[in-house]
Amino acid sequence: MKRYLGLDLGSKTLGVAISESGLIASVYKTIRFVENNYDDALEQLVPVIDENKITTVILGLPKHMNNDLGIRGEISTQFKAKILEKRNVEVILWDERLSTQAVKKVMVQAIRRSKQKTIKDELAAVLILQNYLDSKGA
Repeated sequence: MKRYLGLDLGSKTLGVAISESGLIASVYKTIRFVENNYDDALEQLVPVIDENKITTVILGLPKHMNNDLGIRGEISTQFKAKILEKRNVEVILWDERLSTQAVKKVMVQAIRRSKQKTIKDELAAVLILQNYLDSKGA
């Protein structure tokens, strides 16, 4: 059975979502690391992959609105390579344009401001993973 992780990679945080069923994405955790230290982020991510028997990782790929990859997109591409060096899992880069903005709109309406910052990354990861799962028509 496939088990999925959704990832929203930032410069200091890695939002992580999980789906054990392949149907519904759920908040898992936020991994915090020293700014731009993606090796540290990876070292914290590997046990999550192992403990949850993850087979597929959906990694958000930030793109510009004109479809070009910027620096953040290149960092995600490099992070994919790092994951593949450490674990034998499928890693899919998933266009995450507008996912953070969508999460912010939901949070403004539903969540206290003091809590928004702590869950923004996790919710973005959930949205990335859920969009991927929905696209499969499962």
